[in-house]
Amino acid sequence: MTNTRGQWGSRLGFILAAAGSAVGLGNLWKFPYKAGINGGGAFVIIYIAVLFLVGFSLMIAEIAIGRKTQLNALGAYRAINKNWGFAGAIGILAGFIILSFYAVIGGWVIKYLFDSVSGSLFKINAVDYGGHFGSFISSAGSPLFYQALFMVLTLVIVLGGVSSGIEKASKIMMPALFFMMIVLMIRSVTLPGAIEGVKFLFKPDFGKAFTPKVIVDAMGQVFFSLSLGMGCMITYGSYLPRNTNIPFSGTMILILDSFVALLAGLVILPAVFSFGFEPGAGPGLMFITIPAIFSKMAFGNIFAIIFFLLVLFAALTSSISLLEVCVSYVVDEFKKNRIISSVILSIIIFLLGIPSSLANGAWSDFKILGYNFFDFMDMFASNILLPLGGLLLCIFVGWVWKTKNAVHEIQNEGSLKFSIAPLWSFIIKFISPIIIIVIFLTNFGIIKL
Repeated sequence: MTNTRGQWGSRLGFILAAAGSAVGLGNLWKFPYKAGINGGGAFVIIYIAVLFLVGFSLMIAEIAIGRKTQLNALGAYRAINKNWGFAGAIGILAGFIILSFYAVIGGWVIKYLFDSVSGSLFKINAVDYGGHFGSFISSAGSPLFYQALFMVLTLVIVLGGVSSGIEKASKIMMPALFFMMIVLMIRSVTLPGAIEGVKFLFKPDFGKAFTPKVIVDAMGQVFFSLSLGMGCMITYGSYLPRNTNIPFSGTMILILDSFVALLAGLVILPAVFSFGFEPGAGPGLMFITIPAIFSKMAFGNIFAIIFFLLVLFAALTSSISLLEVCVSYVVDEFKKNRIISSVILSIIIFLLGIPSSLANGAWSDFKILGYNFFDFMDMFASNILLPLGGLLLCIFVGWVWKTKNAVHEIQNEGSLKFSIAPLWSFIIKFISPIIIIVIFLTNFGIIKL
């Protein structure tokens, strides 16, 4: 099949773009905290094991589907089996919804980056950072402005296309992200008392780690941190040339993703412990605790700029993949121009994100099933659509397309050796579906661990 949709200019470009899709805000605030409370180094061992068994299996399955068909997520499933387009549609819907509220958080990052550059962030008393953050996100106009700005940045990159836009941006942002994280890590681990944060992250507590709840937590973190089940890797895989070594590329993506997760822990937790803060997960860690830490640190304004810039890069490398999933679908299925499709979709996604932004203020009393609009969209995408998309991927590859055909594609039609094919096939057909079902049922309290 001749690819007229665009193609990655290099294997490195694809790996950096795909790793960028996987590396997002969740790596920066969820992984350090989850590791710390779930057995430290023992949790890290479990996480990496699950990452390279289950995460690797699902990732290369998605990439193989994309390269095989050279189509968007919906079209790719349908091209292999005409009755399975709905599985790809679920992934596209998940990406669409996630980007709508992800852009809200991306806007907060831009706001804090600007405040770090101007110095206004450090005119706040450390004890008032919580109130400052709450006041900002509950206002109407300012968060919407920064949300729109984040969507514009995402749009500009996607407008450039695959090789000239996404790949070039990833080749700049990902190395810069790694460099900034290393700089911040060195500063963090050399703070007085920082060793307690390092222990919190890495000191093994095998008694705590090897429990059903912690193992499921590790599985959930792996699944959601790799952009699986939302069509990103299928879409990115569809831009690959035929001779790409999928197992090697998948391995490199996982190595980069786990490297960022561990670096994030070494950036955040030593500093948190050094200054006596609680390592709470979520936006509070990034927008309340971290600014308070920088306000007490020598040259804190400089390190704050570096931190929020790297967070912005992490957010953008994920958001461009989410938008590309939607754009690829419209371009392929409706034969529309990429520029027009990208602009219209960005506007729609921004409009859908407005209620998520207002849910922290003017619309805070509006509830859906007990959730405000922001939390409902997060719950619906993360707890329903993504596990469902991942489960359907396993069923499709394992039982519909058949693993022997998937292996044939991964092996470049016999020109490449895939020595772990039997293990990979077993994981896709049996292990991964069970894990995803357990995660799904745990999310809704049906299984209590």
